[in-house]
Amino acid sequence: MSAPVINGKQVSEEIRGGLRGEVERLAKQGITPGLAVVLVGEDPASQVYVRNKEKACQDLGYYSEVHRLPASTTEKELLALVGKLNRQTNIHGILVQLPLPKHINEKAIIDAISVEKDVDGFHPVNVGNLVIGDDSLLPCTPAGVIELIKRTGIEMAGKHAVVIGRSNIVGKPVSLLLQREHATVTMCHSRTANMKELTAQADILVVAIGKANFVDASYVKPGAVVIDVGMNRLDNGKLAGDVDYESVKEVSGPITPVPGGVGPMTITMLMQNTLIAAKRLNGLA
Repeated sequence: MSAPVINGKQVSEEIRGGLRGEVERLAKQGITPGLAVVLVGEDPASQVYVRNKEKACQDLGYYSEVHRLPASTTEKELLALVGKLNRQTNIHGILVQLPLPKHINEKAIIDAISVEKDVDGFHPVNVGNLVIGDDSLLPCTPAGVIELIKRTGIEMAGKHAVVIGRSNIVGKPVSLLLQREHATVTMCHSRTANMKELTAQADILVVAIGKANFVDASYVKPGAVVIDVGMNRLDNGKLAGDVDYESVKEVSGPITPVPGGVGPMTITMLMQNTLIAAKRLNGLA
C-alpha cells in the first residue's frame, strides 16, 4: 500500500489564501507589501525562479520590482542597487537571486541587504537569531519543510529526525527548525560513514543533497515521514528528487513528490516573509 502524498501545491494555495486576506486588510491602511528581486546574468533556472516570484506577487496583489542585470555587472554596481532598495520605503523585501557571477562576492551582497528586508533569511543576523531561537525571518525552503510536516498532523516533539545534507540554505537551517519543534536531530552528509544505519532510525527524514534518486527504500524506516527537497533534471528532461519516490512510497509514511512537494512552498514562504516584513516595517508586527 502506497504512502499518503503530502501535496505541496494544495498546502501552498491554502497559505496563499490567508495571505490574500492579510493583503486586503493592509490595503485598507494604505500598505502594499513590496518585493524587489534582482537577477544578474542569464542562468536559465534562475530566470524561471524569478518569473515565478513575479507571478506570485501579481497573484497576491503585492508591489513587485524585478531588476535584470547583465552578467558583466560589477560588485560595486550591485551593492549600489541593494543600497537603493534598502532605502526604498515601498520595498519591504529584497531577494538577490543566487548563484551570482563568479566575480561577485555573494557574502558581501547578502551582508549588504537590510536585515529587516532579508526575506531569504540569509543575512548573518537572521541566521544568528535562528540559531539562538530568537525571532527572525526564516529561510524559505526550510520553513516550507516544517510547514509540510506540520500539515501531516504528526507531532515532531520527541521524534528522531534525520537530515541528509548540511548546506547553509537547507540542511543546517532545517535541522535548527526541527530542534525548535523539539525533535532530536541527526545530520548526515557526504562524509557520514553509517548513513543507512542512521536514516533507518528516522521518524522524519529530510533529504537535501542534490543527487537524483539517491535515497531508496533501504534507507527508510517503515512509516517515516519523508520530505524530499531535491530538484534534479534527468538526461531525459524530467525532474527527479533526491528520493527514489516509487520505491520509498511503498515503505514510508507521508511523503512529498517531486515536483509538487517542497517546490511550491518555497515561493509561498517567500511571500509570507515579505508580508511579515511589510507589517514590521510599518509598525504592525
